[in-house]
Amino acid sequence: MKLQNKINLYTTVMFICLLILITSAIYLSFSRMMQNSELERTAAEARQAISGINDSGASGPSKELLKAYVPVNGMLLIVKADGSKGPAAVAPGQQGLYDLQAAFYQNEQQRIVEYNGVSHAFVAIPVVLNDGEVASLQVTESLEQTEKVLRTLRAVLVAVTVIAMIPVVISSRLLGNLITRPITSMIATMRDIQGSGHFKRIPLPRESKDELYQMGDTFNKMMELLEINYEKQGQFISNASHELKTPLTVIESYASLLKRRGREQPELFEESVQAIHSEAIRMKELTEQLLLLARHDEQWKVEWEELNLAGVVDELVRSFRKAYHRDINLETEEEVRIRTDAQKFRQLFYILMDNARKYSEDTIEVKVTKTPQYGVVEVLDRGIGIPAADLDKIFDRFYRVDKARTRKTGGFGLGLSLAKEIADAMAAKIQMESIEGYGTKAKILLPLSNQKDRDGISSKAT
Repeated sequence: MKLQNKINLYTTVMFICLLILITSAIYLSFSRMMQNSELERTAAEARQAISGINDSGASGPSKELLKAYVPVNGMLLIVKADGSKGPAAVAPGQQGLYDLQAAFYQNEQQRIVEYNGVSHAFVAIPVVLNDGEVASLQVTESLEQTEKVLRTLRAVLVAVTVIAMIPVVISSRLLGNLITRPITSMIATMRDIQGSGHFKRIPLPRESKDELYQMGDTFNKMMELLEINYEKQGQFISNASHELKTPLTVIESYASLLKRRGREQPELFEESVQAIHSEAIRMKELTEQLLLLARHDEQWKVEWEELNLAGVVDELVRSFRKAYHRDINLETEEEVRIRTDAQKFRQLFYILMDNARKYSEDTIEVKVTKTPQYGVVEVLDRGIGIPAADLDKIFDRFYRVDKARTRKTGGFGLGLSLAKEIADAMAAKIQMESIEGYGTKAKILLPLSNQKDRDGISSKAT
């Protein structure tokens, strides 16, 4: 069953049940009120009859005396203490009431009795006659007129209930349409997306704060995010294919050259092997970076430990000097204790240092400082710099400021993107400042060891 039909059915049944309960409560309350009113009126008539009998001064009530107090649609009866019937007065048309079995009651009685399918008000009140005899004055009065009123009330309430069902059914249908319209629109949009392959949005006619609008707005934002990620994924695949195609082409070309003339020309053999080896290394580096970037955040395993930032950076700088034979100035203010993942910090630092090496020929400046919350590592190069318009894009995968210059340096446009992923995993921050033609300053901000452990893992001293 469709959701709209379920809403229509459930709301209709609920409202109908509610109407039936309300009308039933009204009928029962009114019926009980009328019956109690009739019993009170009949009891008043009985007391009036007792007062008249006592005021008559006769030794006992006579039939003629009782006729003066008999109800219009009932009977007035004296029942003696032994249960025998005494004088009685019956209204015209109610002679059958006299045939009812009589009983003596020592206490006052009030109740509704049935006779020939008609409700009657029955009241019995003990009375002491003038001759000292104890008897029970009993009044039985037909409630046929009251029942007619109740039947009319039942008919009115049933009619009102039936008539009220019409707007209930219509309103439940409208309610179902209102609730399911965004869902139906969402389903239709999804089918259009599935059929056409193009991302679409749900039309939202007006802004409101209800959940239906929020659901549609959330769907549209989700579609926008999916579209952006889909485009990024397409661009990522395209760029990766392009980057892998170049070294593969070089390898294939030199392999073909070796196959044709490698044996006759030893110098060509050396050149080809060197080129193939170089391109294979490039492919390996690119593949490793792609695999690292393909990891989900939860797959980054962080091993927290406390480190002396100045000591670690000094060790890394000395290794970098020996590997690339570059002039690097290191400046440290004081001992800075940080809490981080040592291996990932080394990887992050090497990425920034490698960028400084590739894009500058002058001395690289490295400085270690701290703020109240972070230990800071600055890497400054006086190279080509980055245009201001490109600063907010440098962490995008495969983004390169100058593709011609990047090809000369051998970069893939993945280093800073990988650095951003590593920094996020280890609760660090990266800040970039650059002026085109003057150089670039990269900062790594690492939480100090005295900061609150946000990951619930205690630090270990090293």
